[in-house]
Amino acid sequence: MTNKINLNFWVWIFSIILFSSCNMKLKEESAQTRTKDERVLTLLDKMSIEEKVGQMTQVTLGMLMKDGSTTQVDENKLKEAIAENMVGSILNVAGHALSVEQWHDILTKIQDISLQETPNSIPVLYGIDAIHGANYTLGSTLFPHNIGMAATRNIDLVKEAAKITAKEVRASGIRWNFDPTMGVGRQPLWSRFEETYGEDVYVTTSMSEAAIVSYEEDGLENITAVAACMKHYLGYSFPQTGKDRTPAYIPEVMLREIFLPPFAAASGAGVSTVMINSGEINGMPVHGSSYYLQDILRDELNFEGLAVSDWEDIKRLHLRHHIAATPKEAVKIAVNAGVDMSMVPMDYSFRNLLIELVNEGAVSEERIDEAVYRILKLKFDLGLFNNPYPEKEAVKNFGKDAYKQVALNAARESITLLKNNNNLLPLSKNSKILLAGPAAHDITALHSSWSYVWQGNDRKYYPESTLSIKEAFINKIGEENVICNAALQFNDQVNYNTGFIRANAGKADYIVLALGERAYAESPGGIHDLALDKNQIELAEAASATGKPVILLLVEGRPRVISGIEPKTDAILMLYRPGSQGANATADILFGDYNPSGKLPFTYPRESGDVLMYDHKNSETFNEIIVDNYEQNGFNPQWPFGFGLSYTSFEYSELKLNKAVFTTDEAIEVSVKLTNSGKVKGKEAIELYTTDLYASVSPSVKRLKRFQKVELGPGESNTFKFELTSNDLSFINTSGQRVVEKGAFKLSIGDQTIEFNIGEDNL
Repeated sequence: MTNKINLNFWVWIFSIILFSSCNMKLKEESAQTRTKDERVLTLLDKMSIEEKVGQMTQVTLGMLMKDGSTTQVDENKLKEAIAENMVGSILNVAGHALSVEQWHDILTKIQDISLQETPNSIPVLYGIDAIHGANYTLGSTLFPHNIGMAATRNIDLVKEAAKITAKEVRASGIRWNFDPTMGVGRQPLWSRFEETYGEDVYVTTSMSEAAIVSYEEDGLENITAVAACMKHYLGYSFPQTGKDRTPAYIPEVMLREIFLPPFAAASGAGVSTVMINSGEINGMPVHGSSYYLQDILRDELNFEGLAVSDWEDIKRLHLRHHIAATPKEAVKIAVNAGVDMSMVPMDYSFRNLLIELVNEGAVSEERIDEAVYRILKLKFDLGLFNNPYPEKEAVKNFGKDAYKQVALNAARESITLLKNNNNLLPLSKNSKILLAGPAAHDITALHSSWSYVWQGNDRKYYPESTLSIKEAFINKIGEENVICNAALQFNDQVNYNTGFIRANAGKADYIVLALGERAYAESPGGIHDLALDKNQIELAEAASATGKPVILLLVEGRPRVISGIEPKTDAILMLYRPGSQGANATADILFGDYNPSGKLPFTYPRESGDVLMYDHKNSETFNEIIVDNYEQNGFNPQWPFGFGLSYTSFEYSELKLNKAVFTTDEAIEVSVKLTNSGKVKGKEAIELYTTDLYASVSPSVKRLKRFQKVELGPGESNTFKFELTSNDLSFINTSGQRVVEKGAFKLSIGDQTIEFNIGEDNL
């Protein structure tokens, strides 16, 4: 009989994350025993309902600017917002990134009014989407998007990038960052896929937690920290249609197994804020769900911070979701469900309607006080009451040369070598290269969303130091060795001129095609098909027809299907969205100055209609070719999750466990030997997977439980150790409980596998 052991959800979460001392400090007091901040309570007691509701209102900077300006605020509009409507928070930019000086000027004017013309001199809390660097400040350093950071399998790089982002955002005068995106990316059609850490829950959980700790660990009052925001809670990354802000249908078991753990870990790490999913789950918009916002987020996860809506989403309970008959009812539903602050963002309707609802008794003053307490507490924690103005001493942390090296390291480690027939790569620097394709000279495609403008597609705001692939190639091997007609804009028809390839192939040793996707963000990046665009396919076919070796550089935020042209190519590099140093990193790898080490953070599908995750169920692999004749070939991706080649070779051996049978309270100690059997130094991401061979809920074929990035010289060997507990073998059963069952398991690292058993426990 199966022996089921119910496990506390938190125990499992903590077992898979190595929390820093900062986390432990943040969690040292429970929600039940922590005392209220007397400073906040004293201030709350002085505030009118109008001022409290104003604190719950967030508007966008764009509505406060002088007519026609993107850099100059209108002080009359500011006074209307802050002095008259007592708005507590402002966000965003008015079209494009601003300089540090411009930010300081705007924020100073905002805080002048908040201190001088409001009843209790409460400073404004400013928020920004700094998604892969301080992307709304001119001259900042931009890192690979999360999908590329996940490919590095390097937690230290995630921490470094977040720390630099915090410093540059704080230097801009802003203290609240709407990052990181923590949805598990299991719908590759989704236009925000590049903002995710990919399809695996363990990678997403560990990297999200690392970013949050890095943002906040110095103390929110410190000039090197910002308040982080776990987003978008919950299930946002799995829309059924693949279109942004559309419904998800997620069984409770899947919700708790895949999508909830990153948020549980972030809450456990003490994250300051949460942004709510714009969509709905199983017919219930998350903004209107007390189940998701109270029962799970507050009661189960013990999250204590500020909950903010996403853009206009409370209005959309009426306009899109149709669960509220009027805008006023939408406000009532959302606030009573648990939203503390409304990103309105273009008017004062939320404030006005909420005042009416409080006066009518439809929303209690107790609920208002609860929300405003959280807002004021965050403002105190951030040091805004001590000094709300941009901190001059923080500016010294902006734009340091060392940041570029971190961005270069991150881009290098993210780039993934998917194909290298006959060890074609790396190329000689004496090679003649015919470089073509829409991403060859377009710097915006290397960055995409949230890059100086929302869509990332306006190159005039990028630093002059930002290189295109063409420019990086010229710097690396000389202009005389690069034949290229690529235009600056992705969609320029010059980029798709197959005649140029045919006319110039004879002059080149190799043809390099930079293909993929234009820059986009959110809904404007929506697609109906994962297949690469036809005009790019035609470029690849023309290149192949020349007889020259063809190398593909894939500049894309999600896997675009290339199965038709893949056999006609000789080498393929996946660049993802590599950021400000992406072109340099590409040239370094292509011409042998750096050995690639990226690993796919998602399963790369072979066909648009055949998207299956690596942790699929065993039954999904069976394929009935003819009646009653089943073949187990149903999982046939272009490349599997975790795939990535190197210019050297690695061999795994001597996989060992400390014993063969474990009780539920015993640690599972794992060791494996790794050898660099090639001729050059290289980095390898060691990945440990487990398989529950039989369980009461059909188990996944395997699940990633640990990873570690290591570096070995040629001929060097080392033994690496990991530790698991039985909690790492647990799963969510049909009753919504996390359990582990006794029985046989398999553990694999590289090509090494070993079986073990969880036997009778001794609890």
